[in-house]
Amino acid sequence: MHCGGSIGDAKGDYIELHRKRNGYRLDHFERKRKKEAREVHKRSQIAQKALGIKGKMFAKKRYAEKAQMKKTLAMHEESSSRRKVDDDVHDGAVPAYLLDRDATTRAKVLSNTVKQKRKEKAGKWDVPLPKVRPVAEDEMFKVIRTGKRKAKQWKRMITKVTFVGQGFTRKPPKYERFIRPTGLRFTKAHVTHPELKCTFNLEMIGVKKNPNGPMYTSLGVVTKGTIIEVNVSELGLVTPAGKVVWGKYAQVTNNPENDGCINAVLLV
Repeated sequence: MHCGGSIGDAKGDYIELHRKRNGYRLDHFERKRKKEAREVHKRSQIAQKALGIKGKMFAKKRYAEKAQMKKTLAMHEESSSRRKVDDDVHDGAVPAYLLDRDATTRAKVLSNTVKQKRKEKAGKWDVPLPKVRPVAEDEMFKVIRTGKRKAKQWKRMITKVTFVGQGFTRKPPKYERFIRPTGLRFTKAHVTHPELKCTFNLEMIGVKKNPNGPMYTSLGVVTKGTIIEVNVSELGLVTPAGKVVWGKYAQVTNNPENDGCINAVLLV
């Protein structure tokens, strides 16, 4: 009697399983980055060589993608652009030399939360530090040689400040691939509110995005330019609807591993 139910379910999961057990190849992320960088050139080659109906279809697809991207970017610019006033009601007469001048106003102000959501979707942040120095892997990780056979060099110690959640427990040393030193784990940050010009010592909730790559984001590494989420409940900020804001994003403005503290600016 054949029962293929339980075996059939896990047919394609062997790669995932292997990754869970042994982690990624050491050069996995580097290869992935290179592959993505080559993708652009590949696409352009295809676009140049494709003939006939294939070329037309390819061009149409690219056109749609570009149009979508332009729309998304225009959405961001909308919030800071100026536009004409809709209602031209004037009290009293306007001097002749002002007749041809249109009054303008700031674009209709969307609530901050909506703006933030849109920016996140496009992966575009209006941040205090737009450009960040890339950190090389050699600087970020230190190779740990473990066991009596020195050939085992698969452990990495993170040399930068990290954030781990509250209920965090380490894996058993045998399975631990990245070591986050306890002395470099931070839970609080000094967050400055740009409009209030005040600084608060707030609890961190998580690391939203490390500009050096998704691997560092998932490991919770905090370097200069990282976007972190902080608990702003004690600031008493409210949304336009009157709800109390609990978590907000902030960008790290210093090098925490040098200063021994995290300084950040609230994104408002």
